[in-house]
Amino acid sequence: MSPAPEKQRDVGAVVHALRILQHLASMPAPQGVAAVARETGISPSTCFSILRTMTRARFVSFRETDKTYSLGLAVAELASGMIGSSYLDLIRPEIERLALNHDMLIALWRVTGDGHIVVIDRAYGEHVVRVDMRVGSRLPSLIGAVGRCIAAHLHLPTAELRRRFTTLRWQNAPSFETYEAEVAQAGTDGWAKDVGHLYRGITTVASIITDQNGHPRFGISGIAIQGQHTPERIDQLGLELREVAASIGRALFPRPDSLAPERNA
Repeated sequence: MSPAPEKQRDVGAVVHALRILQHLASMPAPQGVAAVARETGISPSTCFSILRTMTRARFVSFRETDKTYSLGLAVAELASGMIGSSYLDLIRPEIERLALNHDMLIALWRVTGDGHIVVIDRAYGEHVVRVDMRVGSRLPSLIGAVGRCIAAHLHLPTAELRRRFTTLRWQNAPSFETYEAEVAQAGTDGWAKDVGHLYRGITTVASIITDQNGHPRFGISGIAIQGQHTPERIDQLGLELREVAASIGRALFPRPDSLAPERNA
């Protein structure tokens, strides 16, 4: 008689890490160490060590202001090979529609975990003369119209926003005061525009798609030669980009509170 197969044992640290990630994914808001430890049944010291390790690897995001944790962008990057195509399948019809309706280049940007935005798709209008943006093009995350929207969601103190602004490279840089005011306006309006600052002679208008925790995940921008469209038409596109981004965000990243059944008081 052959011996019974040896039972394989799971690696405890891996099991704990997966349990923590699953818990954070199910939460509508960031969690502190004590809450994560309590809900997962992992000792606080072990939980803290695993969270800090995963923070350094960007699988978990740490908020210094209230000492809480949420899922990090590396989780989305790890899964992009599996779900990236489904994201594009949903978003591409919208950017094609916007490109045709507004007769300009519409670019889809992915917000990376290292402080950049990268073009992952684009669609064209019918203008004979038009601008182009190569898929894979990479820019600092706080520059241009998309960058103003991202900056608005980060709620950075003025000193930190100024520090990051000084690292940006524009062809025709705005003053910091102008940039800061436009970031604040983007936070109010839900969209932003850049008229000839990032690239001379180019107008961009953009909004961003956020996940269920309010973190920027994608940007959608319209890009055109300056003067090719009226200011009113640019503003109209900004409003539409805001609505499209919000709609896509709800579809890709449903908020847990919107799915939970109502409870009686």
